[in-house]
Amino acid sequence: MARADEERIEGIVQSILEDYTSERVINRLDIQNQPDKQAIIGIVDKLMKILFPGYYSDRVYKIYSLKNNMAAAIEDVIYHLNKQIRTVLQYSSDYVFYSEEQFDGFVEKLSLDFMEKIPMIREMLEYDVEAFFEGDPAASSRAEIILSYPGFYAVSVYRLAHELFMLKVPMIPRIMTEHAHSLTGIDIHPGATIGRYFFMDHGTGIVVGETTVIGDHVKVYQGVTLGALSTKGGQKLKNVRRHPTIEDNVTIYSNASILGGQTVIGEGAVIGGSAFITESVPKGARVSAN
Repeated sequence: MARADEERIEGIVQSILEDYTSERVINRLDIQNQPDKQAIIGIVDKLMKILFPGYYSDRVYKIYSLKNNMAAAIEDVIYHLNKQIRTVLQYSSDYVFYSEEQFDGFVEKLSLDFMEKIPMIREMLEYDVEAFFEGDPAASSRAEIILSYPGFYAVSVYRLAHELFMLKVPMIPRIMTEHAHSLTGIDIHPGATIGRYFFMDHGTGIVVGETTVIGDHVKVYQGVTLGALSTKGGQKLKNVRRHPTIEDNVTIYSNASILGGQTVIGEGAVIGGSAFITESVPKGARVSAN
């Protein structure tokens, strides 16, 4: 390597190292005090095995061995979830006056409160499996849906993350749904409210915003956006209703955009492909892009 190139490399190294000393959010070096993204993804993988023990496990369980194996898996998730919740909460001003014992107890309670939701989550996912199976004639079996459909994976992770979100656990729910987003191309904010029998056909490119409310038996095709009219207000819009309400038995075809916190799509409405909607649609209406 030429001397000039070596000097150039040394200059690059020095300039980057000096840049780390500036006061920027991206320059935080206390990595050990941040949630471990890979550990959270590991928790998601373990939770999928708990949700679907006959599908995501690396072995075939007999009924007599299921109890012991699942007990060990559940305890493992609680242990790792405790660590991650502790990490995301320990620097919050909300808990500054907690004693260490109180804080440990609170973290443990959050983990246990979440795990107690697993039977309810599994019930919701049973409804979703049926929605996918009944809604897609290309589905050969329910097992195919559970094992291979990106939409079903995305909604499974969403339903887990949503319960953590409702417990006011920061960061972890979003890391979970963004992991599913990266794998499936489906972006569901964990704060969204989604009812029973939710079906996403194909799914790629679907966006569901934080304050979206979706009823039962809703069918959504690829590329649909349930979003905000504008985000120009930035953080001033936090906790403001920005995303639409989709009532029961609505079908939304591909690439439609439905925007705004005051927009309500009435029960049984059908929204055609590529429609752009910023006003409410009455019950039973048929809306097209033309």
